[in-house]
Amino acid sequence: MVHYSHCPVCKKESIARALSAEDYTVSHQRFEIWHCNSCSARFTQDIPGQEAIGAFYASENYISHSDTKEGLVNRLYHAVRKRTLRSKMQLVKRETARQQGALLDIGCGTGAFLDTMQHAGWQITGLEPDEQARKRAAALYNIKAQEPGILFQLAPGSFDAITMWHVLEHVHDLHEYVAQLKKLLSEGGRIFIAVPNYTSYDSSVYKEHWAAYDVPRHLYHFSPQSMNTLMQMHGLKVNAVHPMWFDSFYVSMLSEQYINKGRGNLARAAIRGLVSNIKTLFSKNKCSSVIYVISA
Repeated sequence: MVHYSHCPVCKKESIARALSAEDYTVSHQRFEIWHCNSCSARFTQDIPGQEAIGAFYASENYISHSDTKEGLVNRLYHAVRKRTLRSKMQLVKRETARQQGALLDIGCGTGAFLDTMQHAGWQITGLEPDEQARKRAAALYNIKAQEPGILFQLAPGSFDAITMWHVLEHVHDLHEYVAQLKKLLSEGGRIFIAVPNYTSYDSSVYKEHWAAYDVPRHLYHFSPQSMNTLMQMHGLKVNAVHPMWFDSFYVSMLSEQYINKGRGNLARAAIRGLVSNIKTLFSKNKCSSVIYVISA
């Protein structure tokens, strides 16, 4: 168990309990979420250590590992995935100013994004901690994803694009990872980090039932301010912030299920997801999830 006496993002001691949330996916245990008054990051307190956290991913409902299509929410997720994969590919090309290059995808899951980039002519490397997900990547796309430990063995300056799609919030060694990302980046390269945004509208509505808290798997809960702080601590810069428009609907649908003990309310989720996106038009800080584009 990991107990923090200081903020894991900015290292300051001005922390306090904010709320508690349930693990709705696996254990149904409750975990406390604390808030840093200095950088505004939130984090899950008393998390399982690296050796114990694997048990909290052991669910067919964990979509990035299983590719499950069970249930309405997961079917809708797959329905929009092709579009979001293409959008991510276009974002990488645009922000790196490269049509082709070398890509590292950390937490590649079952390999769908790597497959998209490989077909676009990119050289791909994928890291994934879950053995079953690696096997699925091999079976579905003939992609040989590797274990995450190899991250610190890769050659410096090797990658024009490094992507972490909803991964950084899962990493125990937060600062070690960010420092290594900087080392691996080529000149002019870009890091793309997608994370939930607890300052979003839908988070303010669902509070402790907000699905993107996803305790204890989500170790950190970032705000735009805290992401900027983290990158600055490592000599990196957030160049741009891009909303993830579909996440507000997906998270709202899951949150409705959590509130209503599995029954959900599709209409209300759709309305709240739409309101979240409308508010995002005026402030990116209101989007359910955001992509940070980062340079050295």
